[in-house]
Amino acid sequence: MTKQVAVILAGCGVYDGSEIYETTLTLLRLDQLGIGYHCFAPNIEQHHVVNHLTQEVVENEQRNVLQESARLARGEISPLEDLVADNFDAVFVPGGFGVAKNLSDFASASNNMQVLEALKESLVGFRQKPSLLA
Repeated sequence: MTKQVAVILAGCGVYDGSEIYETTLTLLRLDQLGIGYHCFAPNIEQHHVVNHLTQEVVENEQRNVLQESARLARGEISPLEDLVADNFDAVFVPGGFGVAKNLSDFASASNNMQVLEALKESLVGFRQKPSLLA
């Protein structure tokens, strides 16, 4: 039976989402190795939107993390709440500032930092399985 990996995304773009190269190369390598994967992302609004040309926050603009992540997953993505750890052998979370901004409050909280509840609930099922947080 083919191994299956859950890939959790945080949007699209290094400054406000998942890092594009890390995500793309991960998905490519999994495919090359014959490992199946499915992408997941929370269906929430991004912390903020960053203009990747100027690296400045764009005021009065909102984007959805699931919709932005769908760009990287080529539309083959599910809401994070649908992730069932028993269906996967491992989990991978590519890097990018969106992980610190959209999947947690690490980018803004000084004390008592928190992980998004849906992410925490999803990762609990992987505690005895391989995990890689890039």
